Amino acid sequence: MKFPDERNYTDVNALLADLRRWLPIVVAGLVVLIVAAGTLTIVYTVQPEERAVVKRFGAVIKTTDPGLHFKLPFGIDHVQRVATERVLKEEFGFRTAAAGEPTRYAERSFPDESLMLSGDLNIIDVEWVVQYRIGDPIKFLYNMREPTRTLRDISESVMRRVVGNHLGSEILTTARVKIANLARDEIQSAMELYETGIHIITVELQNVVPPRAVQPAFNEVNESRQERERMINEATKQANEAIPRAEGEAKRIIAEAQGYAAERTNQALGEAARFRSILTEYEAAPEVTRRRMYLETLSDVLPQIGSVLVLQEGQSSPLPLLHLRDGQMPREVAP
Repeated sequence: MKFPDERNYTDVNALLADLRRWLPIVVAGLVVLIVAAGTLTIVYTVQPEERAVVKRFGAVIKTTDPGLHFKLPFGIDHVQRVATERVLKEEFGFRTAAAGEPTRYAERSFPDESLMLSGDLNIIDVEWVVQYRIGDPIKFLYNMREPTRTLRDISESVMRRVVGNHLGSEILTTARVKIANLARDEIQSAMELYETGIHIITVELQNVVPPRAVQPAFNEVNESRQERERMINEATKQANEAIPRAEGEAKRIIAEAQGYAAERTNQALGEAARFRSILTEYEAAPEVTRRRMYLETLSDVLPQIGSVLVLQEGQSSPLPLLHLRDGQMPREVAP
């Protein structure tokens, strides 16, 4: 069998007959192609980390969640997928060399992005990362022509302003977290103002150092500051040890003085009470009381005198007169 274009037709009727024979086959093939194309273009799939924006004749009609969905075929409905659950990032002052591998940074530097002027007019090399995700896919796709470029411009502007409001020593030491939080809040406010559909997750300062030309001098200054902090800490430690020790010693001395005062006071009160009791007895029996007091005094004083020796002229050895200690009662020996 030969196709119509392979014959030389001299009869119009024969040509029409061949066309009528092939026309159903061509029409059936076109119908099959149209049905296959419609079947392929009527179904679309949205991945778990994505959301899809559906447009009909260029106008947005809806957004769809992850899963299998249907749309009008033949280009009537057009689908744009946006990774709304994926955390994206923009790097400033450095670049990651390769994705999907262990973290490795490119050797090339970007001084136009990282070099900034601090509040005390010092040049600081600041590298940072902005992590974000797409919160509203419609705003991200259609409210602004280049939302990612806008994010980079706003991030760089905000970071330069925040760094310019702080001293260089603060930026290099204690104010890094504060600067990152301020930058994150201001960048998010700008994204909401411009309705870019971008949600800022975090801003992290990667590397904050002085420029290479002044790093040796900065290291010396930093070492001096660390030495100063060390000496201050040691002095504070000694003060914290000495002050409580002195306070404890003072309290001990005060407590001893108070105890001594109480002892002397109680002793004086006891002596006064004893004197009043003796006075009462003396008033009742003066002679007996006087004699008893005399004898008690002798019994207390004489044992402390020791031996009394009387030397007589012409005698070569002393003559014992009183052996008071020998006359004392022997002490009882404990069993």
